[in-house]
Amino acid sequence: MKNATHAQSAPSQPAAQAGDAATDAVASAAAITADPRWAALCARDPAAEGRFVYAVRSTGIYCRPGCPSRRPKPENVQFFADGEAAAAAGFRPCRRCRPEEAPLAQRQAAVVADLCRFIEAAETPPTLAQLAARAGLSPHHLHRLFQAHTGLTPGAYAKARRAERLRQNLAAGQGVTEAAYGAGYNASSRLYSEARRVLGMTPGRFRQGGAAEEIRFAVAQTSLGALLAARSARGLCAILLGDDPLALVADLQARFPKARLIGSGPEEEGQTAGAAGSADFAAWVAQVVGLVEAPRLGLALPLDLQGTAFQRRVWQALQAIPPGETRSYTEIARDLGLPKAVRAVAAACAANPLAVAVPCHRVVRSDGSLAGYRWGLERKAALQQRERQQAENPAASAAPPRPRPGTKAAP
Repeated sequence: MKNATHAQSAPSQPAAQAGDAATDAVASAAAITADPRWAALCARDPAAEGRFVYAVRSTGIYCRPGCPSRRPKPENVQFFADGEAAAAAGFRPCRRCRPEEAPLAQRQAAVVADLCRFIEAAETPPTLAQLAARAGLSPHHLHRLFQAHTGLTPGAYAKARRAERLRQNLAAGQGVTEAAYGAGYNASSRLYSEARRVLGMTPGRFRQGGAAEEIRFAVAQTSLGALLAARSARGLCAILLGDDPLALVADLQARFPKARLIGSGPEEEGQTAGAAGSADFAAWVAQVVGLVEAPRLGLALPLDLQGTAFQRRVWQALQAIPPGETRSYTEIARDLGLPKAVRAVAAACAANPLAVAVPCHRVVRSDGSLAGYRWGLERKAALQQRERQQAENPAASAAPPRPRPGTKAAP
């Protein structure tokens, strides 16, 4: 009787095993749902492509994170770093999402990279139809895909590469006609119609290193140290910051090695020759100094920005950042539609020739810390602090000091 009672109270072995299995399933499900990869799986997040795959034990199949198939039960899911690991564990690739193939974004990037090389190697810019046929896509789809990856349309990319080849050919000493045809310009009339936009001057003058180009400059003292402002016939072409005025002038000479540099300063005021031009430029310099002291005032002067198509896009993005705010290099790259171009964005910031007017000091690392600044991290920190204070107290920027520019003649 005693044994019978014990037998009735003790659970059967199969029931005990079932209970243990249920407990394990609950624990497994809890562990899976706590994994960040589960959230990416549920959201079918395209950004998770290439980071992992998931396998379903009940079907023996592994999938991409963005697979459109029905969501599996978490207790049946197992994550793997890649498809090879899942296959080694005995799982088969899904026939819907094809996880054994390269991710879609990677395949698209390869297509765009091939088209870029095709454009660069072509003697004349290929048409959109030719590019679409090469990629095996419709012209509309190709146009959108190319712009999403490069930030430029195929036509704009071709023009930018052609202009870059023209600069290289002219800088190498080729004649204007030879450089033009070598770069892909099939008519000299087209070259000269675009020269001002792509070179900032005529092709002949660019070939001579800016010879005969007149650039007026002045050096002023600001709360951040010495400031050099320079103006070409098209607008401000340089705003440089530093400690040594002579070093700033040397920097300007290196940028325009054959241009005629004209120093401007107070002692020219009152002179008959060039007095009007000097006084006009003094007002420009005063505005630039005022911008340094009170960035919220802005700058109502034309800018002569010379750079590649990508650099100009980055500089335009910098000018859109309001005073008192910052953006990370990653955010700018993402806003340009080029999330992987973070280093290229940083390089464009470093190449910026117009300090403060093109506010590369408003760009920081993703964690908010200061990154490199060609005019010194202390100045970058000071500019950011000044802008934050003036954003909190706009009245503080109502009447900034504007010291008169001092003359520093070119050595």
